[in-house]
Amino acid sequence: MKSDLTVRLAARLSALRAARGWTLDQLAGASGVSRAALSRLENAEVSPSADVLHRLARAHEMTLSRLMSLVEDGFAALVPRDEQPHWRDGEAGLSRRVVSPGAAALAGEVVECKITPGTHWVQEKPDVPGQEHHLIMLTGYMHAVIDDEAHYLAPGDALRFREHGETRFVTAKGQGAKFMLCRISG
Repeated sequence: MKSDLTVRLAARLSALRAARGWTLDQLAGASGVSRAALSRLENAEVSPSADVLHRLARAHEMTLSRLMSLVEDGFAALVPRDEQPHWRDGEAGLSRRVVSPGAAALAGEVVECKITPGTHWVQEKPDVPGQEHHLIMLTGYMHAVIDDEAHYLAPGDALRFREHGETRFVTAKGQGAKFMLCRISG
């Protein structure tokens, strides 16, 4: 028996492809997922793996979290702090908390980021090329390089950009940084 989530996801994937005017073959070329697998997904015959969902999200120029939010029913107005997803990468010196997750009825999400002192964090390519970002510095100082353009950020500064290539955030040895990152989907 098909789960409700599988059926909703199938309908959303089909609608996303139709909105771009793509054939199954065109989406297969853009995502690296076979035409046969796409057909089975859109007909809710199978549930996709996380890897397949990630490839499809990238093909549709959105994050995986945004794709999944599009199949959720509505959204909660209040997101209590204890229910906000949090990731910490101790080796990279970066932690992220999704304070306002995306949803089908919302165009973006807000992420609180903290970088430890003496961090050199690099993302070689964006999750979603061309996605709109608004970074607002809360505390500390940070050197940000977006697509080879350097910016020095201090508390209260805002940096608006679309990612297309490498992104680097660098903090000095004695100074970490905390900022809010608003990611807006197309």
